[in-house]
Amino acid sequence: MKERSAAFTFKDPQLAWGGCPPFLPKGCQIAVLHGDPSKDNADVFFKVPGGATIPPHWHTSAERMVLVSGKLNVTYEGQKVAALKPGTYAYGPAKLPHKAVCASKEPCVLFIAFESPVDAVPVDSPAGK
Repeated sequence: MKERSAAFTFKDPQLAWGGCPPFLPKGCQIAVLHGDPSKDNADVFFKVPGGATIPPHWHTSAERMVLVSGKLNVTYEGQKVAALKPGTYAYGPAKLPHKAVCASKEPCVLFIAFESPVDAVPVDSPAGK
């Protein structure tokens, strides 16, 4: 990743946006902000198009999130829907299945800090059952 200033936004032209796992919505993108996603303690921006549904999945790592753009309704297994607006912080425990809907016309962008290597396991996959 190119060196850049210490402060930037999800619209920074220097960010290298890449694709998401195939089970996630078309148009989904991830940009690595800090660290190596294959190692502990990586930070990413996660972006999905407005109206997109993120199917049930889980992560090996806990995730600490702040919604940057859009409106995102997140449902963790056994919990009520959490309606996130820009500036909202959310914590997702490791291996707890969850799903989400980007409930805005604009894209939903999340800042996510992962404690362990970044992954996303669909609930309906052999590894997710």
